Amino acid sequence: MAETRGVAMLVGAGDAIGAAVARRFASGGYTVCICRRDAAKSQALVDELTAAGQRIHAFSVDARQEIEVQKLFADVERETGAIEMCLFNAGSNVKKPLLDTSDKLFFKAWELACYAGFLVGREAARVMLPRGRGSIFFTGATASIRGGQGFAAFSSAKFGLRAVAQAMARELGPKNIHVAHLIIDAGVDSEAIHQRMKAAKGIEASEIPPDSLTKTSSIAEAYWFAHQQSWDGWTHELDLRPAVEKW
Repeated sequence: MAETRGVAMLVGAGDAIGAAVARRFASGGYTVCICRRDAAKSQALVDELTAAGQRIHAFSVDARQEIEVQKLFADVERETGAIEMCLFNAGSNVKKPLLDTSDKLFFKAWELACYAGFLVGREAARVMLPRGRGSIFFTGATASIRGGQGFAAFSSAKFGLRAVAQAMARELGPKNIHVAHLIIDAGVDSEAIHQRMKAAKGIEASEIPPDSLTKTSSIAEAYWFAHQQSWDGWTHELDLRPAVEKW
């Protein structure tokens, strides 16, 4: 097994974007640490990449809990290796009419999509700064730049995460820490979106027009591209959408 290029740490990594990014960075020579509330849910991915001779570890973490996040970073750095790339991918995509949006729902959306992102980004910076290198990435959405009808909670959280990413980029960039925010202005070609489209419009996955959703592998390539950029040509914000998407 070849020597690893370091650790790619993915927080809030599920079976769609998180799994795709894990595959891309593992194939690129990184040891992948995939982190979600229930690590057991990533066992199939762990088995897949391990069978392919790649390095992957799964961790359980509630990214909204400061102590858990701090412990996660300490454990990975001590037991697995230096974190060279950290992606925060957790979301809280919920659509509710304004009058049906409770204070608890609003707070939970912010806590998961914004506050947790701050905690993860801060701890990533804490371990990267002494080495003077690293990439910290955040997954955004259409809601990061536009508050749509029914999305008061989700949009406010994503707007906030975008602000956290911008502030971090301006502070950490001169110290050779690359902070980037990826806006996915589209539906993602995933099982969750397929089910949502079927429930809302009765559309089966086989009836979805080709290339009308963004593939998770395309999103993973965008993160790989950003991580490979040289210091004199960094991207902070990148938006992705299919050619047919209206914007």
